[in-house]
Order: sequence, then C-alpha cells, then structure tokens
Amino acid sequence: MFEKIQYVSQGETPEQQLANISKALDAGCKWIQLRYKNKSILEVLELAKMVQKICKSYDAKLIINDHVQVAWQINADGVHLGLDDISVKEARILLKENKIIGGTANTLQDVLKRINEKCDYIGLGPFRFTATKEKLSPILGIEGYQTIINELKKRNIDIPIYAIGGLEENDFEILEEIGVYGVAVSGLITHHENPEILFKTEEVCNN
Repeated sequence: MFEKIQYVSQGETPEQQLANISKALDAGCKWIQLRYKNKSILEVLELAKMVQKICKSYDAKLIINDHVQVAWQINADGVHLGLDDISVKEARILLKENKIIGGTANTLQDVLKRINEKCDYIGLGPFRFTATKEKLSPILGIEGYQTIINELKKRNIDIPIYAIGGLEENDFEILEEIGVYGVAVSGLITHHENPEILFKTEEVCNN
C-alpha cells in the first residue's frame, strides 16, 4: 500500500533541499520524491545519496524524479518519470520488478498510456496553477479529475492516482471523495508553518 501523501522536494541548493526534506520527514512524511531540476547528474547523485541516508533513518520511501540512472546507482525505492523522460519499459529493465515506477499524466489518454506501460502509480495534474512546474500542462481542476476517474471506473481500471499541482490543504477531502488515491505536494509542505497537520489528516483517512 502506497502512502497517501508524497512530498516533491524543493530547493535550489543541496542545503535547501535537505532542510525542506527534513522538515517534511519531521512532520510525518513517509514518501519523498527527490526533484532537483536543471542540475548535472553528478549533482543529483550526490544529493540523492545524502537524502537516502535521511529517508532510511525515518523509514521513508525515496523516489527519484527523472533520473533512472541515479535511482539505480543508489538502489532507491523507485523513480518518477515525466511524459518526455526515458520510457517505463527501459526504466523497468534497469530497476527490476520490485522498484516503484510512477508516471506523469495530464489527460485520459496519458493515463491509459501509463497504465499500458505498467506504471505503479500515476501523478495526474496539474490541479491548478503552480509556479513550481515549468511548461505547465492544461489545468484540470475538480471537473477534470472527476471526468478521468469516472472513465477509469467505466473501464474497471484501478490504479493509484495522485493529484499534483498547486494543491491546498482543503483540496484533500474533495479529491478523496471523487476517487483520487493521494496527493503529491511541494510548496504546501515547504511553506506550511505546521505541516504535521497534513499527516494527521492522512492518518484519520487511513483508519
């Protein structure tokens, strides 16, 4: 069973990344997606090694955004792939069956493609505008998620769908009601004065 909340890391420097990830872990997060954009693979690798040590001390999963080679080198729990990244099939050959592979999607067609590629979960978004993501895809909103979830139900398809993109705390409940499995959040945790509240909500939902 996957965690209901992923923290997608933020920070322009290793120090900022580590501070933000530690904040998320201290709050109760058990799933970190390391996202360190526009950096060399060596820089990502060195940061990933440090993040992995911290995650292990908190018994938390570590997923690497984009960099399959880094995930393989440090034996991370898995990787999250964008639509323009290496294919899921290629990633699976390198990472083997026991690793988690998640994929980004924006449309129903993307979701069905990801399912055919045998992703373990799908990050569907954006929910609303977010400054965190460059080249933002069309915004889905509640109606967009509802439409896609309904289409999946018609096809008897069951795969964990994570909402992502500009999420706020009061979005969680309605997204869960329409059938979204979980959320992937970044700024919400990074800038929250008391992020522990988010994970207390998750515990209530899981019980």
